[in-house]
Amino acid sequence: MIDPFLFLNHHGPQKYAPNNNGLPFGPHPHRGMETVTFILEGDIAHKDSDGHKSIIQSGGVQWMTAGSGLIHAEVSSEDFKKHGGNLEILQLWLNLPAKLKMTKPQYKGFQENEIPKISLDEGKITAQVISGSFNETKGAFQTLTNVNLTTLFFKETGKLDLTVPKENNIFFYVIKGELLVNEKLVKALNLAEFENDAEKLTIEARTDSILLFGHAAPLNEPVVARGPFVMNSMDEINQAYKDYESGKFGEWKE
Repeated sequence: MIDPFLFLNHHGPQKYAPNNNGLPFGPHPHRGMETVTFILEGDIAHKDSDGHKSIIQSGGVQWMTAGSGLIHAEVSSEDFKKHGGNLEILQLWLNLPAKLKMTKPQYKGFQENEIPKISLDEGKITAQVISGSFNETKGAFQTLTNVNLTTLFFKETGKLDLTVPKENNIFFYVIKGELLVNEKLVKALNLAEFENDAEKLTIEARTDSILLFGHAAPLNEPVVARGPFVMNSMDEINQAYKDYESGKFGEWKE
């Protein structure tokens, strides 16, 4: 956990044969946090008890604010299950501050062509701006908290200098390749941790690489997490389970 970034699940990469069962993430509840899902390859079919439905394709991103509570499922589309193909998906959990934990649930999904992209270092770097801003380009998602998220695609030797407010915590996960950040090597499937002691980052690609990069001010609040619920106290967790079991997260319709 790097406040307010809670948890990252990297699913894949893997290849599914035709007539497969797809992703296994059937109906389950959440409260008190947000999920941001990055579809690198394949697709994801979203459905929730608040009435939202979508199928987001490769390159797209979906953002769900669980807030006061909802039930959702994230599975593969019927087309993907029938034909198969490559699948790689990341899901990042973001904490919500106490004042927003019981906010109304929200959901938005954008396809790749709906998300701003900018080119840097003479085309050696492409930045897909998800939320907040990056190099003065505003992200696709309007968010409740000031979380900056960008997916960066590097060609070998691509170099990038960034300035991050010293008080912000940095999320730096190398999805693919190898990156030097401030002269330290970070390989694929590794998360780099930083001290809050400088504002400058210099990133250089040793190979073609993909980076999930984010930064945000820490909430500095107690975090109590049990299963799919993230609250500030155990009493609030117990209440979340009671509310879910009594049907207050909405009705699930197949």
